[in-house]
Parts: sequence; structure tokens; C-alpha cells
Amino acid sequence: MTQQPLRGVTSLRFNQDQSERGLCLHPCGLEGGTERMARGGPWLPPGHPLKQPQIPPSPGCFCCAMETGVRIYNVEPLMEKGHLVLIWDDAREGKDSKDKLVLEFTFTKPVLAVRMRHDKIVIVLRNRIYVYSFPDNPRKLFEFDTRDNPKGLCDLCPSLEKQLLVFPGHKCGSLQLVDLASTKPGTSSAPFTINAHQSDVACVSLNQPGTVVASASQKGTLIRLFDTQSKEKLVELRRGTDPATLYCINFSHDSSFLCASSDKGTVHIFALKDTRLNRRSALARVGKVGPMIGQYVDSQWSLASFTVPAESACICAFGRNTSKNVNSVIAICVDGTFHKYVFTPDGNCNREAFDVYLDICDDDDF
Repeated sequence: MTQQPLRGVTSLRFNQDQSERGLCLHPCGLEGGTERMARGGPWLPPGHPLKQPQIPPSPGCFCCAMETGVRIYNVEPLMEKGHLVLIWDDAREGKDSKDKLVLEFTFTKPVLAVRMRHDKIVIVLRNRIYVYSFPDNPRKLFEFDTRDNPKGLCDLCPSLEKQLLVFPGHKCGSLQLVDLASTKPGTSSAPFTINAHQSDVACVSLNQPGTVVASASQKGTLIRLFDTQSKEKLVELRRGTDPATLYCINFSHDSSFLCASSDKGTVHIFALKDTRLNRRSALARVGKVGPMIGQYVDSQWSLASFTVPAESACICAFGRNTSKNVNSVIAICVDGTFHKYVFTPDGNCNREAFDVYLDICDDDDF
């Protein structure tokens, strides 16, 4: 009896405009010799069990697909090609995948994240961020040294009006913002930073216009929102009281709502445009309390939430509105499940769809 190749997903991310297109799996989920290209991700170190080497008919290079990643080597001379970021265009004509390859970037260290907008591509390494022009004749525009950034935290505003880049600052718990439109290549200036948290930043996200940045620390109990122009804190949202690892923070397209997922298996939805919709602690009606309890009492809790498998990491984003008073949130989990919930401003939240996206098509279709 032939053993079926295992399928697995190690990371997920929506595209910048959060549309239904552009869901990608990265680092590259190459298993059983099936190639699923990605927009970037870390190539794994030696020692992982090898699944199946792939060699083209006229071998100039070969790749080794492992349980959790892939490594690519030149044949002559035998050497690793390094850490790659591949950009391709599915709209290009051609039967071979190489006909659709647009750009290729090679780095000596693992690529942890890639962000794109219509005119720039940002590539994140553990201690450095590169910004290139895109897509025609790409050239390096900026290079930023960063605090140790093992998660590759970074976000890039997709708006035509604002070219804002945000990533963890050198100071613990701070965010560094860079306006790529006003920063001149090859020049240095005082960093524009926001002191957001007391511990290291664990999650960060910009809204669509780039006017608000949301972040959470490694503690994962609070999500803080800041004005990107004035650096003032706008609101503090409470995910919970127990520490948690936040996987994802995302704004709705019009910045009216924010959603967040964590390792607690709960996706929280907060109101931003009308914060009165968010829940408050019952202690808020007691009156004056001590400063420590007061911080808890003053926090705003999610107006709605739903659960996904707690043992499975997931990302979340807002779907298309079905009506004026009904919004939707989509959660994609690494166990292969797809969840769609609809919610109303009064906090009513119900599941509308569930599926296993890895079962929609065969591996041979990739």
C-alpha cells in the first residue's frame, strides 16, 4: 500500500488589500515533491528529513523538498543558491512555471517576511530590512538595521497616498515608522518611533490609509492603536487577562473594526469607529478604584468573538460586507480549515461557512 504524501502548512498571510485573492502559504510548503511557490519565507537549516529531490531535465540546479521546507542548490559548482524570494505572474502566458517568473532575489541569510505594494517590495531578514523598487528594473532603495526580529515583523501601507513602513524599533517595545516617499535613499535621519509597549513587540499592523498602527506585545493581553502622524495613543483594546501569543491583527477596509487571533483559539472583533459598541468591565459602574485596577476597568473588550481550534495557529481578516449592518471575518488555520463568521454591531456573531481548503483541489493541481 503506497503511503500518501503528507500535507502541511507552516504559515499564512493575506495579500495587502485583504481581498479573496492572494492567499499564500509560506515558508514554501513543498512536500512530496509538489511545488507550492510562495512570496518569501525562511529556508530551513540542514538536518530535516528529506522527502524528494527534484531535478529538471537539463539540470542547472536541484531542490530538496523536506517535511517543512525546501533547499535549492546549483549543480556545477555544487553550492546552495541561498535564500530566495521569487515573484511570478500567473497572468503571463506559458505552460511552464519558469515562463511566469518575473523576479528573483537572493540573500545570504533567511528571509522571514515579504511585503509588497504596487511600486515597492520589502524583504525582511532577522536584523535587516531591504526596500526595492518594483516591478520594473528593481533596485535597492533603502536598507534598515533593526532590533533582533525573529518573527520578521513588518507592515507596509498599500495606499497610493501614503508609503508608510513600520517595524520594531531598536528600543524594546517600540515601533519605528518610515515614510518611504519623503526619505531619500542613502541619507540618514532621526528615526520616527512610538514607545508602544514595555516588552518586545509581537504583532503589528497598519490600516489601509496608513493613518493608524496597531500593535501587541509578547504578553498579548492588550492591543494599542496609535496615530501614525502625532504618535498619540488612540485607544487600548483588551484581548484578555491571561498572557497569549497573538498571531494576527487586521483592520477592516474602512478602519471601522479590528480583528485579532491568538493561541487561545479565539478571534476577537473590536469596534474602532464607534468604540461605544465594545464591551466594558462590570467594575466600570462601581466608581473610583485604584490605579492598577483602574487600567483594567477602563479597557475596552471585544464586541464579538468566535473560536477556532486552539492548537492550530490562524490568521484573520475582514471579508466583503453582505449588507450595511452585517460584516464578516474570515479565519484561515494551519490545520487546513477555513472559517467565515458574520457579526452585527450589537455583538451577534454566527458561523456562515466552514471548509477544509486543502481538500478543495488535488496536490497535482498546484
